[in-house]
Amino acid sequence: MAKVNTADVGFEKQIWSAADVLRGSMDAAEYKHVVLGLIFLKYISDRFEAKFQELVNEGYGMEEDKDEYTAENIFYVPLKARWSVIAENAHKPEIGLVIDEAMRSIEMENEKLKGILPKNFARPELDKQKLGDVVDLFTNIQMKEQGDSKDILGRTYEYCLSMFASAEGKNAGEFYTPSCIVRTLVEVLKPYHGRVYDPACGSGGMFVQSAKFIERHQGKINDISVYGQEYNPTTWKMAQMNLAIRGIDANLGDFNADTFFKDVHPTLKADFVMANPPFNMKEWGADKLQDDVRWKFGIPPSGNANFAWLQHMIHHLSPNGKIGMVLANGSLSSQSGGEGTIRENILKADLVECIVAMPSQLFYSTQIPVCLWFLNRAKKQPGKVLFIDARNMGTMVTRKLRELTEEDIMKIAGTYDSYLEGSLEDEKGFCAVVGMDEVEKQDYILTPGRYVGIAETEEEGEPFQEKMERLTGELSELFAKSHELEAEIKKQLASIGFTIK
Repeated sequence: MAKVNTADVGFEKQIWSAADVLRGSMDAAEYKHVVLGLIFLKYISDRFEAKFQELVNEGYGMEEDKDEYTAENIFYVPLKARWSVIAENAHKPEIGLVIDEAMRSIEMENEKLKGILPKNFARPELDKQKLGDVVDLFTNIQMKEQGDSKDILGRTYEYCLSMFASAEGKNAGEFYTPSCIVRTLVEVLKPYHGRVYDPACGSGGMFVQSAKFIERHQGKINDISVYGQEYNPTTWKMAQMNLAIRGIDANLGDFNADTFFKDVHPTLKADFVMANPPFNMKEWGADKLQDDVRWKFGIPPSGNANFAWLQHMIHHLSPNGKIGMVLANGSLSSQSGGEGTIRENILKADLVECIVAMPSQLFYSTQIPVCLWFLNRAKKQPGKVLFIDARNMGTMVTRKLRELTEEDIMKIAGTYDSYLEGSLEDEKGFCAVVGMDEVEKQDYILTPGRYVGIAETEEEGEPFQEKMERLTGELSELFAKSHELEAEIKKQLASIGFTIK
């Protein structure tokens, strides 16, 4: 049988559609853990079973030797947790208990997964008939016909994350950054090798896209080391599963923690920092961190953490490191609470390399307009900043949601590459390379529209004088027609005894 092109048939979408039908009245935020937990369980079981069969075929009796699996970064799955056992019990009343016990036994055998897996499948409010149907759904995924199980289930996990983000709306920002934004950051920064860090990592999307970038360019995933931190305990667990399903070995700390108050990587100097921290975070504990070593460029205001996040990332940057981060547009121009001074100091340190104004409606969770900041400790063009106005890019995929196309992403990344090479020519209305003296004249405000100008409209070829004579002539004719119609209406009304005064 020919290999099925799952990208063409919309495999992930099919899985989501089937799983969503089974959700019933359960809230998306709750159901998310059911579906994602089962995808993860199926993934590690499939990987284990493939290696198990390989060892059986070798005939040395090593199929139950845990070391044979851990040596290849495969999670050991005890007998009671294997998918065949789950599938057998799918439509028994105790299926919830069976899955919970499977999760516990996997955690006992795999130190990396301890305390991470969901274990609430037995709760009364979870319909066991529907749970059994979801198990059947994943049992019937024919991996051998669909390609590599890691890739298929990884893509399915990612797709379901995005769909749950859509379903949850404003609450989704805690765990999900739209993939087109993450792709843009990754394509600009190009994290081929070194230490990659995200201090507000959500479900781990930055790391997944970094791994995909490396794969597309025939690199080696082991050439990067992944470090992250996440405050929300549930999201921290989701990130661990998301990365495990992608085969990414990551250090997200031993627990969830507040990045400002409990930095789990205090000595880290990263080569690439990528993040989408919470926008305009108000109560972030500024009063307790007044003398913090991270505030090299100024103390961030208590009412907004944007420049606290930015300075935290600069603090963790290696001597040749780069930053790509998402911030609310207010960060480009705000003067309140000393933000203008902090921005000025960062610019005077010549760290800002590129600013991109993004289109609206890119997020499920907010309508706040955003921009991308790119910083570099080793700028190829010192004393200059690249401004890109991408506000007109993107395509509406729903009534409320816009996405950047592949072409859009590559245009932004290509513009940045040309800038680094020194070959970029300014494009009115889209991009401009600006010296620091010009930025200073603008009071260190970084709104791209100030620098790129307005795109020139195409010349129509008709001289202004001739055009105005033509248009006024047409308008005169319309006025005359209007008077004729007015007279006719008055005449008709008078015929039935009504007069307009």
